[in-house]
Amino acid sequence: KYANRTGAESINRNYGDDARSEVILDGSGNIYLASCTQSTRFPTTVGAFQSVPGGVNAVGRVQDAVILKFTPDLSVPLFSTYLGGKEDDAAFVLAINPLNNHLYVAGATASSDFPGNKTGVMNPAFKGGLCDGFVAEFLPDGTMVRDSYFGTSGIDVIYGIQFDKFGFPYIMGTSTGQGADAWPVKNVTFSQAGGKQFVTKLKPDLSDFIYSTVFGTNTPSPNISPTAFLVDRCENVYVSGWGGQLNILDNYPNSGTQGLPVIGDNIIQSVTDGSDFYFIVLERNARSQLYGTFFGQQGGATGEHVDGGTSRFDRNGIIYQAICGNCGGGAKFPTTVGAWSSQNGALPGGCNLAAVKIAFNLAGVGAGIQAAIDGRLRDTVGCAPLTADFRDTMAMGAKYTWDFGDGSGTVTTTNPFVSHTFNNIGNYRVRLVSIDSTSVPLPCNTTDTSYVVMRVKSDQAKLSFTATKVPPCTSMNYQFVNTSVPPPGKPFSNQSFLWIFGDNTTQIAGPGTLTHTYAAIGAYQVQLVLIDTSYCNYEDTLTMQIRISPNVRAQFETPGTGCAPYTAVFNNTSLGGQQFKWDFGDGTTSAQTNPTHLYNTVGTYTVKLSAIDSTTCNIKHDTSFVISVYPNPKASFTYSPQPTQPNTPVSFLNSSIGADRYKWLFDDGDTLRTVQRDTAVTHLYNFSGNFHTCLVAYNNSGCSDTACQEIAITIIPGMDVPNAFSPNGDGHNDKVYVRGYGIAKMSWQIYNRWGVLVYTGTDKNEGWDGRYKGVLQAQDVYHYILQVEFSDGRKANKKGDITLLR
Repeated sequence: KYANRTGAESINRNYGDDARSEVILDGSGNIYLASCTQSTRFPTTVGAFQSVPGGVNAVGRVQDAVILKFTPDLSVPLFSTYLGGKEDDAAFVLAINPLNNHLYVAGATASSDFPGNKTGVMNPAFKGGLCDGFVAEFLPDGTMVRDSYFGTSGIDVIYGIQFDKFGFPYIMGTSTGQGADAWPVKNVTFSQAGGKQFVTKLKPDLSDFIYSTVFGTNTPSPNISPTAFLVDRCENVYVSGWGGQLNILDNYPNSGTQGLPVIGDNIIQSVTDGSDFYFIVLERNARSQLYGTFFGQQGGATGEHVDGGTSRFDRNGIIYQAICGNCGGGAKFPTTVGAWSSQNGALPGGCNLAAVKIAFNLAGVGAGIQAAIDGRLRDTVGCAPLTADFRDTMAMGAKYTWDFGDGSGTVTTTNPFVSHTFNNIGNYRVRLVSIDSTSVPLPCNTTDTSYVVMRVKSDQAKLSFTATKVPPCTSMNYQFVNTSVPPPGKPFSNQSFLWIFGDNTTQIAGPGTLTHTYAAIGAYQVQLVLIDTSYCNYEDTLTMQIRISPNVRAQFETPGTGCAPYTAVFNNTSLGGQQFKWDFGDGTTSAQTNPTHLYNTVGTYTVKLSAIDSTTCNIKHDTSFVISVYPNPKASFTYSPQPTQPNTPVSFLNSSIGADRYKWLFDDGDTLRTVQRDTAVTHLYNFSGNFHTCLVAYNNSGCSDTACQEIAITIIPGMDVPNAFSPNGDGHNDKVYVRGYGIAKMSWQIYNRWGVLVYTGTDKNEGWDGRYKGVLQAQDVYHYILQVEFSDGRKANKKGDITLLR
């Protein structure tokens, strides 16, 4: 509420409350804003519910809520009004009733004379304490319908308001009411005694609670400062908020996330340092808690928080939360693999904006249909016959039933993609039903339906154009003639086409002739694009490559070597050229611009290219290039014993032909490169299973062949440690190792007689050489602790002694 404050004041209770507000859109794109102002000259519209401030309080300060509605382009304020009494007021959140489009606004007020119509509402009078929450209902034109206080004799603030699909409003906030005057718990089976965060479902006319509950620890003040609120399509309720250091300093000494319950599948973070975010999901009608998790770094200078504002969830039960993270540096803020940024990019000691998306998958199956034509997403207009690709953008179902609206019947698939061809003109309402009866633990929303209308038309424009170089031979000008034909009765306009000349220049034009000058010699992709949406093949494109140069010069690119059978790919980079003649050196030819050619036989081939262009000064130019095609080796191997034996290395015999380098792929993460074919290769697999073991054979020409076999392996897990070793440098027994089979993970600590940790090992292939900090240790007895996890998931511990002999 006031700048540079040092603690809570009036309705400004949490750190960041003075920056709270919310913006939403209605179905027509009109923009609604809930906020507050201390201005006595805030602009209001004619006929506004409250055109002047509510008054000036005893200390001469004034703050009122304000509610505004604008047209989608912000050009016209549809209404703007104050909302407040003689004390402080603020509108934090707002929502639209889906059944009648009435606007509901909520927030906090310290005014006992808060204006409005309180006839028949639940709480027409101020409840006492420092402030109460309020809910006010408006018609779409800004006319007040009714409003009501919601509170106790403590500090009560509403930080969230949402609707279910049946038009019932839900409010969420915090209350410090205690004992007999605590926030009421009504018609629920879930509540947490003494909790200072509330969730309440109201009757639409604000006359009573449908249900009400509280959550949190039994402390005098709230655990969290709430920042987002959702009622999903199954009527489950979601809340997010943060608590801890900043709120402890600001006002609430008991703020913090310690003790809040962690519950559910796929918990993200089960521990907290007290200054984290907390996410909670309550089952429909507050029957139980479905989920609870912490989110944030552990430790650091300042905990996660939000400097005001309201983040968003969506009806699918997905959180989109903005966070002030890693303030002051210190501990690592949790980020996911592949995140855009995993580091704090702010100045040392500064905060960074963090964003988190969490999909809870508790709202049942959802559907969202999207159409594509020729790869163009969200395209719903085309020419008959029209083939369209459809997909469920949410892909949450176990099966999908499609009805294309053209009498062709329904199609059921197990994947979210399908294609369909509409053979006749018309408008077709395509329906998708996504089905998954096991999607949630509750009998809610096991199916969801989505629609899209496809418009199939017959007014197709036939695209064509010609391209001719303008004389003389040194010219850099090309003449393009648009010879496209419109459908009967729908002539083209001078805005129907877009020319893309391939040199970063474009031009909008109609049918007819135009000339374009190129600044440099080269090859250009010229495109004629139909941009007139009145034709069913809107965005159709024709492409032609032109090559412009005063003199034609034949040239091309292709690798100089290959392995038989070798498919050579030729990239024609000629300057100029209207015709091309290829001779591949094996008795075959081609007139393509960029051909490919298969060489089945080993040998050396001279490829020749002739480029011909009658518009150039030299007309014709030739070039050639030599390609060498080499033989492939033949990879093969055998192994023993067959069948393999438990806990026994497998021996491999390389029987490849025509290779000089080899690579073994054992399919368990290990590889081995060898040079000699007769090099003995053995491998001990570390766990049981069928392994797709491969040998890749290479020759000095870079050609290769691969041979693979399935090998069944049995490993019986076990481990042991020798009781002595002699690190004297003679090459025998110089290190002590953990020995065993099926060891997936291990932690091995070796201590001397004084309890000093002299060695730590995590790999059974890396042993202790008897040294500590580079110094060979004394002949003595050393104690070890070994913890092992085997590949079958079993764990084992072993303690013992090792004698170091010198």
